[in-house]
Order: sequence, then C-alpha cells, then structure tokens
Amino acid sequence: MRYTEEIKKQTVNRYHNGEPYTTLCGELGISRSTLHRWSKSYGATAGNAGYSARELNNILHRLGRQDQIIEILKTVECTVHAPLKERLVALEGLYGQYEVHVLCDALDVDRGTFYNHIKRNKRDNAWYAKRREEYREIIQETFHEYHETLGAEKITALLRQQGHQVSEKYVSSIMHECGLICIRTTAKADYIKSLESSQKKNIVQQRFQATHPNETWVSDVTVFKINKSYIYICMIMDLYSRKIVSYRTSLKNSTQLITATFRDAYEKQQPDPGLVFHSDRGAQYTSHTFRKLLLKYQVKQSFSNPATPHDNAVAEAFFATLKRELLYRYHFRSVKEMTHQLGQYIDFYNTKRPHKALNHKTPCDVETTYYRLSK
Repeated sequence: MRYTEEIKKQTVNRYHNGEPYTTLCGELGISRSTLHRWSKSYGATAGNAGYSARELNNILHRLGRQDQIIEILKTVECTVHAPLKERLVALEGLYGQYEVHVLCDALDVDRGTFYNHIKRNKRDNAWYAKRREEYREIIQETFHEYHETLGAEKITALLRQQGHQVSEKYVSSIMHECGLICIRTTAKADYIKSLESSQKKNIVQQRFQATHPNETWVSDVTVFKINKSYIYICMIMDLYSRKIVSYRTSLKNSTQLITATFRDAYEKQQPDPGLVFHSDRGAQYTSHTFRKLLLKYQVKQSFSNPATPHDNAVAEAFFATLKRELLYRYHFRSVKEMTHQLGQYIDFYNTKRPHKALNHKTPCDVETTYYRLSK
C-alpha cells in the first residue's frame, strides 16, 4: 500500500513522541525497516532538525531496542538476578519472537550460552515443535488466503496485527520449509504453467471412499529434519483400506523418489488397469517421466485443485498422524535410526493400529476381510 507524504510525516512524529514502533508497524502494516527509512527521510521535518540522519537513526534504533527489552521483561516470570538455568528457560519461550542479542541483553545472558542451550534442547522441546507446527498452518492459510501474493515481510505484518509475536526471519524460515514462494517475477511463467495444468483433472473430488482394494491410491511427500539433513518421505495409500502399500525415503525430493515408490507399490499389489492415482500438483507428480510411467501401466492420474490441500486430505491426515505419533515424539540420532523406526511404525499402522474411518479396524484386517468374502 502506498502512503502519502503527510501520513509518513505524522507516523514519524508519533514515533518520536514515544509511541512504540510495534503499534505503528502493526497499524499501518509496515516493517520496522520501513519506519526507520521514513525516519531518515522525514526526521528533520518532524521536529528533529538538531540531529543528523545517522544520529537520528541510532537514537531510533536504541529506543526500539529498549522497547523490546521492556516487552521481554514484562513477559518473562523471572528477573536478571534469577539462576542462569531459570533465565535460559524463560528466554527459550521467546526464541524466534525477538532477536537473540535483545533476548540475551534483557536477562543478562551470554549469547554463546543461550545458543548452546537452544541447540541442546530444541529437538526435544515439545513446546517449540508444537508452536512451529501451529504457525506452519497459520502461515499456509494466510499465504493461500491472499492468493499466494505475499512474501514473509507482509505476512509477518499481518500476523502481528492479529496479535502474534513473530519475527520476519521466523516466518521466512517456515515459508522456505513449506515451499511457499509468492508469485511476482515468475507470474508469466506461472500463468503459462497454469494453462498446461488445465489438462490435470481432479477425478477424486474429495470422495475419499473406494469399493475395493487397488481402486484408488493417494500419495504425498513430507519432509523431516534430522540434525542437518532433510529427509523426504513419500508414501502411497490404498483409499479402500487406508493401508500404506509403499513408502520410500530420500535426501532429495526428486521424481526418482516418486517413481521408485510407485514401482514398489505396483509390484506388491499388482492392480488391474484403470487404477486411479491421486496426488497434489507437485513438480515430481506432474513430471513427464512420472506421467509416462503411469500411462504405461494404464493408470488414471488425478490431481488436487491448486492451493486446495483438502483435496488430498487423507494423505495429509496420515502425515499429521505420523508426525504426532512418531517423528515429534522421539529424538533420532541419525537418519538410519529414523528410517528404521519409520518402517516399524508403518508396519504398526497397517497391522495393529485401529482406524476410526474403518470402524476401528486395522487396514490389513479390512483388506483381508474383503478378499475372504469375495472368494
């Protein structure tokens, strides 16, 4: 949004008169850097002619820093005289909402000590994982609500207006993790791609039922970080029994991961021609190589509509369950350990875990019952 010169001057005046930068930024939907840029341009005309632009900027920076420190001290339940461990735990709850050096200055904690504490506890911190998962959903909803046109800066401003204490860096990292890229310079290329996607039909149309095994398969890919490695998990589920008929892991989200998972499922299940394979419109699923493979096996391909995750809700629900019951519960020391635990969980999911949509039967029980009665 463009603001008039008068509004900019009034905003700078209000800031110089003591209004917190968080209030002004939230009210106008601007970033802190934008407010500082206005201050450089209009500081002298706003009653601060006695300062140079650099001096004024330094003053504004210090004031903003003090405002943040006051906010932190009001939020935490301890003081700078509390034991170090207590101060570290208090600051950990605000990690990601404020810059680390501001957090450490507020409670007089060495930055190196704080970073070591975060690194040591981050993966075991259920609160941190839960909070990040909640903001993943909020940021994805906001991104799609505004037609995929907003970047991290504007989404951060919107969330702050709604009362969320998040930083632009925190929002940006989640957007990167989810693959959310706002449409700007790529608009023409995306338009051309959308013309091509008109040939991608949604056969399933959120009808998540099947009359027999191997009638409809749904598939999706999720990512999980272990140490410094990102592990991509691809799975294929039979819609009739909710059985995971195949899964694979890889360090890359590639077409090869998708094709290998499908080949494995096809060899195990040997479906009849006419199988429907449903997924989102990820580049791996829409690739020429994968579509050619499905055509070879006489498989009909179905796609979710753009920006409509509910069109693949069954697959999304499985990954949510997988993360809740396995990935977020344990600390994996290596990729090998995680893949081993994943294999055991998939076996448990198929053979022992009751499924609400199956009247609390297991996927394997449902599949076995079907073949027994059809004889």
